[in-house]
Amino acid sequence: MNKKINYLLLVLLLLVVVWCSYQMLALPLWGHYTLFQFSATWVFLVLLAKEIFPRSFNNYYLLLSSLTGVLLAIGFPTSPFTLVMFIGFVPLLIVEQLISEEREGPNKKRVFGYSYNAFVIWNILTTYWVGNTAYIGGVVAILVNALFMSVPIILFHQTKKYLDRNLAYAAFIANWLAWEYLHLNWEISWPWLTLGNSFAQYPSWVQWYEFTGVFGGSLWILLLNVLIFNGLIAKSGSAIVWHKPTLLKGTLLILLPIFMSLGRYYTYQEVGEKVEVVVVQPNYEPHYEKFAISREQQLKRFVELSESALTPNTEYLVFPETSLGMFKNRQLGKEPYTRTLKDMVNKYPKLKLVTGLITNKEYEEGEAHSIAVRTYIDPRRGDTIYWELYNSAIQITAGEAEIPIYFKSKQVPGAEMMPYPQLFFFLKPLADKLGGSLSGHGKQKLRSAFKGASGNVGPVICYESVYGEYTTGYIKQGANALFIITNDGWWDNTAGHQQHLKFASLRAIETRRDIARSANTGISCFLNQKGDILQATAYEEMGTIKGDIRLNKEISFYVKWGDIIGRIGVFLSILLLLNTFVKGQMRNKRG
Repeated sequence: MNKKINYLLLVLLLLVVVWCSYQMLALPLWGHYTLFQFSATWVFLVLLAKEIFPRSFNNYYLLLSSLTGVLLAIGFPTSPFTLVMFIGFVPLLIVEQLISEEREGPNKKRVFGYSYNAFVIWNILTTYWVGNTAYIGGVVAILVNALFMSVPIILFHQTKKYLDRNLAYAAFIANWLAWEYLHLNWEISWPWLTLGNSFAQYPSWVQWYEFTGVFGGSLWILLLNVLIFNGLIAKSGSAIVWHKPTLLKGTLLILLPIFMSLGRYYTYQEVGEKVEVVVVQPNYEPHYEKFAISREQQLKRFVELSESALTPNTEYLVFPETSLGMFKNRQLGKEPYTRTLKDMVNKYPKLKLVTGLITNKEYEEGEAHSIAVRTYIDPRRGDTIYWELYNSAIQITAGEAEIPIYFKSKQVPGAEMMPYPQLFFFLKPLADKLGGSLSGHGKQKLRSAFKGASGNVGPVICYESVYGEYTTGYIKQGANALFIITNDGWWDNTAGHQQHLKFASLRAIETRRDIARSANTGISCFLNQKGDILQATAYEEMGTIKGDIRLNKEISFYVKWGDIIGRIGVFLSILLLLNTFVKGQMRNKRG
């Protein structure tokens, strides 16, 4: 009977996969179809593997590990059930404990399998929308990110054999924090699911991020999960019980940080001189419309939207990422399109336009090349031209000829850069054939702040806004406010653009900077220094918003010190892993 039910489930899941695939082939935009297709495919593969290798699966363990994936997804934005994050890891920790106590002893392969299942589910349910931009890229991001997430669990499982219980679970926390810190700082970086990002749903709960950044939230979640797990599992074994004092401790550990944050939220006084800002949302669908419509048409829309809202008191006008096509760096302000923008800006004596552009430069003879260099053959002369492509931001200031430019530096792996091109050098012929470069776009080492009479602004380009410590670099360069320019329509009307918006609230709190956010389509808005989202536009809405932002000159603790908690996690993780290695060697010698 069970086999018949399993076969029926497999057939139904396969039908869902086929139906979703058919719909995706027929539709230009996929919306939530990737969610249903990825989910059904993963469940199908797990059930099929369970059918083929029945002895390798424990139904109870599989259910618990799947529950971890679902709970972590339920607790992540845009879900309102953020508190669920405090128990998300508990089912997986129970699985690890049960496997550790089995007669045949610890089995890291089984721990890995159930961990991987949990994290694939979490990644699918929260970041399925990546597949709407690049289908294969979305699949790879989900599978590889889940693989990386499983590593801290395996290390914890191995470490447990050589440490007492409390120190072992301290290792679990340290390993996870170390993993998140690494994931923010290496080239295969995809830190969207950093645990501390969960509280972007309720920024009033984490006003203390001005001291800790998102790692404070990650530590909070991990501590609660360990505390609650230890309250469910008797110390003498794996029997599930409830330790009553844990209920009180857990409640206090949840409520005290929230109450402290709410106190800060309601008493915080925003600082800085007010300036008037206009934000434009042109609403061009990026897959089929934005890069197909002529620059003349786009320019006309930008100018009309801008002039409908500008006043003599407007100090900043903000356009989104990659507006108006590609420009040569050396021609900015001289060719017709940016010259037209300069003419518009010059009508308003106080005005400064900050906009995203795709730009490029051709290398002059003898000029040193960067690793992002590309080549093409000049069709007229037959010469090889060396050039570089940038995702850029510029500022056009009324009455000034100079146009400062910033090159996006935190690039999307795969889309804008190839991680570790030295290792993947064998892909160079393919990249050259496709007109690309193994190292993707050019970039600059330090952030930039565009200067103005009233203050300075940091031009944060799209994906860069996911990185807390990275964003503080704009403040260290003198930025008194942040402008996030983005193009969130790549993900269609799914949770992706909403999550990206909400992460901006965390950057506002960490830096205590007002933010003006311009999306090509998605959600444009203002954010105050407490992370509140103000005057948000709707998805697929063309228009402008106008408001005042403050230019704050004060520096928060987090801006000064960055991700201290993450660095401490790395140090402790290395220390505990070394301890495990030494004790393991000593045990092997005795054995």
